[in-house]
Amino acid sequence: MLPTPADLTITPRDRRFGRDATLTRLWHGGRVEATAIYNALSTTFPKGEAYFVESVRAFRENTPEKLGREIKAFTTQEAIHSREHDAFNKRAENAGYDLSKLEERVEYRLSFSRKRPPVVALAATMALEHFTAILAHQLLANPRHLEGADKEAAELWRWHAVEEIEHKGVAYDTWLFATRDWPRSKRWKVKAKVMMFVTRNFLVDRTTGALELMRQDGVTGARAWALLLWYLWINPGMFRKIAGAWGKFFLPGFHPWNEDDRHLLAGYDTSGEFDAAPRRKVRAAV
Repeated sequence: MLPTPADLTITPRDRRFGRDATLTRLWHGGRVEATAIYNALSTTFPKGEAYFVESVRAFRENTPEKLGREIKAFTTQEAIHSREHDAFNKRAENAGYDLSKLEERVEYRLSFSRKRPPVVALAATMALEHFTAILAHQLLANPRHLEGADKEAAELWRWHAVEEIEHKGVAYDTWLFATRDWPRSKRWKVKAKVMMFVTRNFLVDRTTGALELMRQDGVTGARAWALLLWYLWINPGMFRKIAGAWGKFFLPGFHPWNEDDRHLLAGYDTSGEFDAAPRRKVRAAV
């Protein structure tokens, strides 16, 4: 039996962020490195999340009824995420950033993946969805990651994080269904190799993308590297803090819902506003 909670509700929230507001160039607390890495991440989402939808939908036919409903909710959430990050990216461009090099890199990675069999694309989606889920967990668990950020931008990232946690098991459950006739050893070998490949590309591309955006702000060389690596790995250290959760992907019996972290969603009320105050750990469904 799959460990996705039976009472899980995946709720698409059709929200729009910052349409009538001008995005300050260094919107993340005036910090060039913080602004750069979040802008670099956002650049991946319009095309990347469309790719996730395409990869999962390819295996929707004949899935169990519950999984079929979850795939539908997942694709709706991801489509809205793509739309909102496209709008956010346009605001970043209006603030003066040239995102073209980063967008070309995303397209290159996706075009390479599309040459592989559909099950490989699904495996890549499963691995990347684990990345987004553990990043989302850390972002909601530690308010310091968005401390000082533009209010509308911060709300966008928290909203996205909430929905990433909600649907974190969909791509994995679809993978389990699609490979249900595979020997366990083959399934583990493929998913492990894909995760290692995805991890390398994720770290290299997001780092080089952030450095390119920092260059556009006049910060280059050793200073740029020092600022970015300190921010990502030391303080607040998002990448360091997700390392343990990343490693669990390779353990026997792994499933994204082995950790039920829906307590982090408790601050997100029905109006779509997020209360970043400390949250009591509960096990209630959202």
